[in-house]
Amino acid sequence: MIDLSLMKGIQVDPTRRTVRAQGGATWADLNRETQLHGLAVTGGVVSTTGIAGLTLGGGIGWLMGKYGLALDNLQSVELVTAEGQVLRASAEGHPDLFWAVRGGGGNFGVVTSFEYRLFPVGPMVIGGLIAYPFDSAGEMLRFYRDFTASVPDELTVAATLVHAPDGTGTKLAAMVGCYSGSLAEGEAAMRPVKEFGSPVMDALGSMPYSQLNSMLDAGYPKGALNYWKSSFLARLSDDAIDMMVEHFAHCPTPMGQVLLEHFHGAATRVGATDTAFPHRLEGYNFLVASQTMDPTIADRCTAWVRQTYAAMKPFIAPGRYVNYLDDDESGDSVPAAYGPNYRRLREIKTRYDPGNFFHLNQNIRRSM
Repeated sequence: MIDLSLMKGIQVDPTRRTVRAQGGATWADLNRETQLHGLAVTGGVVSTTGIAGLTLGGGIGWLMGKYGLALDNLQSVELVTAEGQVLRASAEGHPDLFWAVRGGGGNFGVVTSFEYRLFPVGPMVIGGLIAYPFDSAGEMLRFYRDFTASVPDELTVAATLVHAPDGTGTKLAAMVGCYSGSLAEGEAAMRPVKEFGSPVMDALGSMPYSQLNSMLDAGYPKGALNYWKSSFLARLSDDAIDMMVEHFAHCPTPMGQVLLEHFHGAATRVGATDTAFPHRLEGYNFLVASQTMDPTIADRCTAWVRQTYAAMKPFIAPGRYVNYLDDDESGDSVPAAYGPNYRRLREIKTRYDPGNFFHLNQNIRRSM
């Protein structure tokens, strides 16, 4: 393991609206510095996540509808190759490598710093979570599907089947979102959500962007045993919704969830081959995730994820999000994550890491 956790330097240029951050920084670190200037870039939805892994594989976050994925906002990276060369990759220098690292993960070297574009966001935004009794899960997911069919770029909303945070194991259906424009416009955009159904918890409103980006942290504690499976959906049909609800009813861990992430707006206006990340169609990414702090039920949790994912196979599309692939995925999972870009990625891998030194990852194998 190469540990970058002590490399947390961050330099914000508020005039140019850019930030350069070292590879050990988390999104909490980055947001803390950029929000001092009312600026942000698309980051993860859990603030303890490192900027490096999330960005190199994609970078889903609350701002992606308006500003694209984290990788779409990279200006440059500093990368150390397997041979010890220090390269600065950008549109002007090593453009093939710059294309590859925007989605290709850690296959080409150790990225020691990232330079991002920043945008005026916050410090206050409209966002948060609203939750409903589990017996209304099907109705809520149908509402979510219809509502997100016409949301503006500024509004990114995810839907989830989840457990109450009090540890009781009570199952809930919830929506979590963020509006990245003005507060008045955000209140209007969120009004249909606020008016839907009879929520048991309503934490949707005005809050600091940094708070929104850390709101889910407690649900992802350090030391948890995780097993995830994910694919994009061909479409969010009634049958797919019913299948999610049916299987979540049997989730064995109070830390398990089923999640839908809506791709739209700026994240879908990038060509499939413009970066290594090819998933640019509007729609939904489906994730079934188990977490537990109890190793005695870990096998049951893993089995539940596998059974749920297998039941959803009639509804999924070929594409997979590389950041959600688990270690036991079959050999075709990495090609599925890159689609039309896999061949070019293999050629670039051969050029920059011919010995496949960087292979303890979702590995892109060099060309033969």
